[in-house]
Amino acid sequence: MLTLAYLCTLLCLPSLISIHSKCSAQDTQNFNRDDFPSDFIFGAGTSAYQVEGAVDEDGRSPSIWDIFTHQGKMPDKSTADVAADGYHKYKEDVKLMSDMGLEGYRFSISWSRLLPNGRGAINPQGLKYYNNLIDELVYNGIQPHATVYHLDLPQILEDEYEGWISPKIIDDFTAFADVCFREFGDRVSHWTTINEPNVMAIGGYDQGILPPQRCSPNTPGINCNTGNSSVEPYTVMHHVLLAHASAAKLYRDKYQEKQKGLIGLNLYAFSCAPMTNSIADAEATKRAMDFFTGWEIDPLVFGDYPEAMKKTVGSRMPSFTANESKLIKGSADFIGINHYVTLYVSDSPPKPTGIVDFNRATWVFNFQCLKMEHC
Repeated sequence: MLTLAYLCTLLCLPSLISIHSKCSAQDTQNFNRDDFPSDFIFGAGTSAYQVEGAVDEDGRSPSIWDIFTHQGKMPDKSTADVAADGYHKYKEDVKLMSDMGLEGYRFSISWSRLLPNGRGAINPQGLKYYNNLIDELVYNGIQPHATVYHLDLPQILEDEYEGWISPKIIDDFTAFADVCFREFGDRVSHWTTINEPNVMAIGGYDQGILPPQRCSPNTPGINCNTGNSSVEPYTVMHHVLLAHASAAKLYRDKYQEKQKGLIGLNLYAFSCAPMTNSIADAEATKRAMDFFTGWEIDPLVFGDYPEAMKKTVGSRMPSFTANESKLIKGSADFIGINHYVTLYVSDSPPKPTGIVDFNRATWVFNFQCLKMEHC
C-alpha cells in the first residue's frame, strides 16, 4: 500500500539527511539458487487491496481503504478499485510466478470480501475466489503463504465500534481467522495473522496519513476529524497483539495438529546502527530499536513491552494481565520481518514541547534518524 519513500517518511520521523544506495547488479550476479538452502523459499508478496481490484463486485463490502481513497486521501488521489485486477487475472498472475521460478506466494485475504458484514455469513463468491487462487498456486507447485489481515478492516466494523480502538475487535478478528483456517488450512501451512501492526498504529492513529486517519487535532499537515495521537497508537498495538495471540491459540488448539502449519506475526523492521562509535549513539540506537521493533517483538518473546518504552509512555501504555502475558508470550512460531532500510541513529535531538504523541515520545528518548541506506 505504501511506496518505499512514503513508508520511510512514515517511520523514520525526524531529520532524514541523505539516502545512499549500496546495491548494484554486480553485487548479485554471482549468486544462484544453489547458494541457498533447499528449504529457503524465494517468492513474491502482495496484499489484497493492492492487487485484487473488483472492490464492489460479488458481494464484497467497503474496507477502510476504500473509504480513505475515495475521499481523495492518497497523495496522488488514486484508488485501488481496479489495481492489478488480480480478482479476475489470478491465473495469469500465477503463471507469471511459475514462469519466474518462484517457490512461494504470500497474499492477504480481504476481510470485506470473505465476511462482508465483518462477522457471520461467509460470502460464497469470496470463498470461491480464494479457493481458486490457492488451488492454482498448489497446481503450479507454489507454496501459498496467507496473511489474515493486511490493514484493510471492513468499514462496517470501524463504523460500529471504531475498529482496533475497541477490544471488541479481538473476538471478531479471531472469528475471521477461524474461517480462514477452516476453509483454507488444508492447503495453506504458513499463516501470518497481521501484517505490519507498527505501520498501522503509527500511520493510522498517530500521524493520520493512513486509514482510518485518526490523530490529534494539532497534527502537522493533517486534518483528522477524531483521534488522540498520545494514546491511540498504544491502544491499537495492544489490541493487535491480543488479537494475534487469540487467533494463534485457536489455530494451535483446533487446527495445527491436523494441518501441520505454522503461525506468526509480521512487522516492519528497519535495522538501526549508531551514527558514531560513541556510547551515547549506541544507547540511543538501543532505545530506537525498543520503540519501533521491541514494541511488537518483546511481548511475543517475553510477554511484556520494553522497559524503556513503558518508562517513557507511562500511564498511557496499556498493561497486560498475567493471563494475557502468558497468552502472548510464545504465541508466534515465527516472526516475519519486512526490511527495507538501515537507519543511522544519533543521540540528543531537540526536546519536544506540547502533546507527547508517538513521534515526540521517541524524541524524549533522545535519538534521531540521520540517514539511511537501502537496496
